[in-house]
Amino acid sequence: MSNDDETGHTSAGGEESDMPPDGLVVPSDASIAPLAQSTTPAVASSVPASVIASTAPVETPPAQVAQVPLLPGAAPIAAKALSAPPAVPLLPMPEPLHVDIAICGGGPVGMALALFLMARGVPAQSIALIDAKPITEVERDPRALALSWGSRQLLEQVHAWPAATTPIAEIHVSRRGHFGRTLIDCKEYDLPALGYVTRYGALVSALNAVVDKSTSHVLRPGQVSAMTETEERVSLVLAGGERVEAGIVVQAEGGVFNDQSQRALTRDYGQTAIVAHVSTSAPLLSRAFERFTDEGPLALLPQDGGYAMVWCMRPANAERLMAQDDAVFLANLQHAFGERVGAFLSVTPRHSYPLGLNARPGATPRSISIGNAAQTLHPVAGQGLNLGLRDAVVLARMLAEEISPATLQRFGASRRNDRGTTIHLTDLMARLFASTPDGSLRQSMLGLSLGLIDAVKPARRLLAEQMMFGQR
Repeated sequence: MSNDDETGHTSAGGEESDMPPDGLVVPSDASIAPLAQSTTPAVASSVPASVIASTAPVETPPAQVAQVPLLPGAAPIAAKALSAPPAVPLLPMPEPLHVDIAICGGGPVGMALALFLMARGVPAQSIALIDAKPITEVERDPRALALSWGSRQLLEQVHAWPAATTPIAEIHVSRRGHFGRTLIDCKEYDLPALGYVTRYGALVSALNAVVDKSTSHVLRPGQVSAMTETEERVSLVLAGGERVEAGIVVQAEGGVFNDQSQRALTRDYGQTAIVAHVSTSAPLLSRAFERFTDEGPLALLPQDGGYAMVWCMRPANAERLMAQDDAVFLANLQHAFGERVGAFLSVTPRHSYPLGLNARPGATPRSISIGNAAQTLHPVAGQGLNLGLRDAVVLARMLAEEISPATLQRFGASRRNDRGTTIHLTDLMARLFASTPDGSLRQSMLGLSLGLIDAVKPARRLLAEQMMFGQR
């Protein structure tokens, strides 16, 4: 089910804002500027070069006294003539912060990584967490996230499970206009829920409450403007002039498909997602829906007595629906989804963003990407943030044993299977159900496959376990 953080079905922020963050989410602006690579460490200083070059005080000549004309009856006074200005003392350059691990991106995935590291015994003082947005702004973020049962297990290990969540006991998967559906029920797995829906801000608040109790270095707001890597260290320069020297840098910044990331896409789905919160006359408050239409998936996640909606479609249709008033939009939504939850009654302000697959994780000998910084997925199945959290827990486990470039190489290899399976699953679902002409034999076979998955218990279990736990 459904950006880290991280979107997506949703961000985060990464994530960890993650619709494309990270469960089902509305996109957020990337909070880290593109890192400028150079071979010479960048130094920021507000002290003029002329001052730095002068180390001896300037001798002031004797003051000249000028007689000032007096008004009648006034007492004689003297005025001091202008003299050379006093010397400006040399201001020392601020010392850089030295840490073992610098995490760029303070969304769900970045903060979770910091907590996983500390839980594994990495000293808090050796960790720097850098994020461009003030925490008060991030905690107000209302985006919806889908967290799997496995993600709950991970977050509870570091006491960061958000208080406000809505459980998902069932996931109903269907194909509009075709026979076949799959129903995944938590009772088959002896679990209280398959997953949960929460708000981005609620998750960030829970994570930050634990980070605040630690002695890690939190640089927020702080935007990385330059990065220089040598064989021994990585030097970061922030927009405000602060400098951080780290042994390892982890890129955990989420985001969505802007002009820069669009050029790096491994696949452009030619789809746009519309997100909002809707209310209905007969909600099934523990059931999530994934409804495949001829243009893309339509997901409803139970939340606040209604549903967090993510509706994927072709850009031209999305533009038309975004321009409609609420009544017409709800009528179109009713037609696409059907009446499984009754009539659609209201919708909050809608937001839209383009969809694509960006699965080219960047890495250098001393830097690695995780979460949405490594892979930004289509929101179908809502695996972005959950995959990012699995990235974070595995990386923390490995760095706790050894903080070195060799560890980053081993991490990349260890995550290949889980990342590959999740990426291929979401990519296949997005392409097959959205790009095949409606009414074709292939569409009928796709609908039939849902019925087969429902009838064959091992197939249904395999799908459910990948969505709930992944591989870690």
